[in-house]
Amino acid sequence: MLRLRIIAPDRLVFEGEVESVTLPGTVGAFTVLNNHAPIITSLEKGRIAYKDKNGSSEVTVKSGFAEVKDNILSICVEL
Repeated sequence: MLRLRIIAPDRLVFEGEVESVTLPGTVGAFTVLNNHAPIITSLEKGRIAYKDKNGSSEVTVKSGFAEVKDNILSICVEL
C-alpha cells in the first residue's frame, strides 16, 4: 500500500493508506501507485483523487507540490 499525507497551511487534510492517487501536475495529470519511482513535482489548480478502503475521494487544490519516496506520498497544497 501507499501512504498518503495531504497537508494545507492550516490543517492536515488527509493521512492514510491508499491504493492510488491522481495528481494535477503542472505538465499534466499523473497517477501514483505502490512502488512508484521517487519524484518531486509541482502541482497546479485541479483535483487530487485518491482511492482508499472507504472508496474514492477528491480534494480540490489551487497549487502545491508532491514528493514520492519509499511508498510515502507527501503533498503540500493551497486549498
